[in-house]
Amino acid sequence: MDRGSLRIFLGAAPGVGKTYAMLEEAHHLVAGGTDVVVGVVMDHGRAQTAALVRGLEAVPLRVVEYRGTKLPEMDVDAVLARKPHTALVDEYAHTNAPGSRHAKRWEDVDELLEAGINVLTTVNVQHLASLNDVVEAITGTRQQEVIPDAIVRKADQIELVDIPPELLRQRLSSGLVYAPDKIDAALANYFRLGNLSALREIALIWLADRVEEGLAEYRKRHRIDETWPARERVVVALTGGPEGEALVRRAARILSRVSGGDLLAVHVRTPDGLAEGSEQSLAAQRRLVEDLGGSYHQLAGDDIASTLLDFARSVNATQIVVGVSRHTRLQQFLGRGGVGSAVVRDSGEIDVHMVTHPLAGRGPRLRLTPLLGRTRAITGYILAFVVPILMTAALLPFPQLNLTTHVLAHLCAVVLVAFVGGLWPAVVAAVFDSLLLNYFVTPPVGTLTIDDPQNFFALVAFIAVAVAFSLVVGVSSRRSRDAVAARAEASTLSELASGSLARDQNADEFLEQLRAEFQLDAVSLLADIDGTWKVRASAGTDAPASLEEADGADPLDGEQTLAWTGRPLSGRERRLLSAFEAHLTALLERQQLSLSLRETVRLGEANRIRTSILRAVSHDLRTPLAGIRLAVTALKRQRGKTTPEEQEEMLDTIDAYSNRLDNLVANLLDMSRIDSASVSVLHEPVTWLDVVSEVLSELAPDAVRVDLAPNLPALDGDRGLLVRALANIVENAVKYAPNSDIVIVATTGGLLAPSVADRPVSELRVIDHGSGVPAERVMAMFQPFQRLGDEETGPGIGLGLAVAKGFIEAMGGELGAEPTPGGGLSMIIRMPLYAGPRD
Repeated sequence: MDRGSLRIFLGAAPGVGKTYAMLEEAHHLVAGGTDVVVGVVMDHGRAQTAALVRGLEAVPLRVVEYRGTKLPEMDVDAVLARKPHTALVDEYAHTNAPGSRHAKRWEDVDELLEAGINVLTTVNVQHLASLNDVVEAITGTRQQEVIPDAIVRKADQIELVDIPPELLRQRLSSGLVYAPDKIDAALANYFRLGNLSALREIALIWLADRVEEGLAEYRKRHRIDETWPARERVVVALTGGPEGEALVRRAARILSRVSGGDLLAVHVRTPDGLAEGSEQSLAAQRRLVEDLGGSYHQLAGDDIASTLLDFARSVNATQIVVGVSRHTRLQQFLGRGGVGSAVVRDSGEIDVHMVTHPLAGRGPRLRLTPLLGRTRAITGYILAFVVPILMTAALLPFPQLNLTTHVLAHLCAVVLVAFVGGLWPAVVAAVFDSLLLNYFVTPPVGTLTIDDPQNFFALVAFIAVAVAFSLVVGVSSRRSRDAVAARAEASTLSELASGSLARDQNADEFLEQLRAEFQLDAVSLLADIDGTWKVRASAGTDAPASLEEADGADPLDGEQTLAWTGRPLSGRERRLLSAFEAHLTALLERQQLSLSLRETVRLGEANRIRTSILRAVSHDLRTPLAGIRLAVTALKRQRGKTTPEEQEEMLDTIDAYSNRLDNLVANLLDMSRIDSASVSVLHEPVTWLDVVSEVLSELAPDAVRVDLAPNLPALDGDRGLLVRALANIVENAVKYAPNSDIVIVATTGGLLAPSVADRPVSELRVIDHGSGVPAERVMAMFQPFQRLGDEETGPGIGLGLAVAKGFIEAMGGELGAEPTPGGGLSMIIRMPLYAGPRD
């Protein structure tokens, strides 16, 4: 049986018309003779959506009872039994009620697809797992229902349902999305114009990437190597030379003439390492590419030109930017035309830009430094004279030996020098050996004259073989040394990368890692503030506080510099240091972004709280004020006409509304103190018995049963704050579970979470047997201005639990909630035990 096809209607936000578009498509399919049924569609009270549903065959929903609430879910078995050609399944990311066959609705859909049923479904970008945190950072709302991107990407078709943000807000204002009582809050929070614009852009970018993946898969499946200029992509080839910056900027200028293009920088490493460039230059050029919005790629290949072209074709590049070759005209005449010439010759339909630069035609840089280090080179030069002399002296007592034997023996001496000193000491040894052979072995002996041409050619061959072997040994030694160093660097960089991902380091910890890696005495991160150096972070003793106190320094950016004291660093270590500096820069940027994100979230939360306060003032505060004013007015105007009983009733009304107003204002002030982190805690020994007794003395104790274990140890907390927090919790339980038995139970045992403090605790539970709270609403329950179901359930503005949680956490405790067995909700307070006065 063939697997069914999946078509997803993707939206940037609720209300864009995903479900409506899906239903319209269903009607088109039905009109064309396709068998279509509705598996599950949620109209959310929208009349237009409900009208479209009524025209389609619907499979009855399955009702799941959970905690006394009946939840409608799709009946997968009924849809499988009906076996339509196409099924409509709304809300692809939906979490099924406990007890369902699958935890997620997309798993239900997968079962339908396996049965050969085509499915139309809907999803919003905020439900995609990879975008969940991004959407939370923008809107301040975290979506609990998420779906893996890979599941959505497997869809056969993804259609974006898009409308302008202004039109969506207009639809929301007209009551086409939410109920009237939720419109103002939605417009002021999630549906702000900036939020909707950002979500729309995220949806477009995500879908564009999906389209690009589909195009790449199509080209791969049909083995299409030719470039399809669907999108402008410029590949710039970097060698690590100083001309790289000019090439990158030229590529960026080319892309500036179009919109939506990609910049890709490529550096190709060859196995022989002869084309390697400066690591510092590559790191700087990589930062420049990333600053310009491009991406950096490092490849390995035997042939630079072919590797570069293969990459360009694999990414469907339209243009390549390369620098003019450094080879001289003589080198080009001898066939070394450079990478650029090869790329131009084999580029095919890809345009190639050859960019000139100051180093063009000046020839490649020669390597004049010793390959094996200064100590081995000096030793090699000494052996280049000592070993040939010793070899000559050892063979002179044997006059019967011919020239061939002497040449082979002296060749062994040259090999020994090559192993120790490398190329140039071996060349010196070969020349010196040839002179000794000429003087002491070849006739006429005792002169540098050679009579026999065969002897001359033998000595020339000896020098050539010795030099060639020395060259091989020198290059091999250098490769071995580079391989060992590269493995060490790769291991260090791997540890650096994995450490950065595995743990959230701060700057001081990272500098300590850097100091230990390079065996430095001390390291500082200095910031230039108005011409004065300030230490931002440091590691080691006597860390430098300015550049004058440092033995070495590297600037990170325009304001910050890495300075250190200790031993000097080699060129290879400086290259490795540049990788650490890049990680340090990224770490600092990440910390800055985290601070900015927290500040943005804080400002968004403050804005939400201000909006909620205004709503509270406009309703919850005005109601008691209006009641007080009405009662006072009646007393004034009818002072002599009312009976004492009526006057007493009016005074009771004033007193009740005054108490209500006092509680509202107190909660608002408490929430303000918590938000500004200005709650002052008096740590003292407190018992649960004292706290519970004081709370019940203020509340009606009839509905509350207390069950406290005897001899409970004292808590470490502030009695006034703890009484206030417990009073809010009990009052909340009485309000939302008025007809249930409420029990207060206290025990001792357990520890606080390590994130709070690893300390022994005493636990108090306020248990009710009411209707409970859905699992997905438990976290939101502790947010300010939240009420169960967003309904009016008596006085209050939804601050009680938020204030309680803030006070308890300020004292070092925890406040949580869990379902009561048999139905209801249990609020759990965990407070640390008193361990004596604090310093």
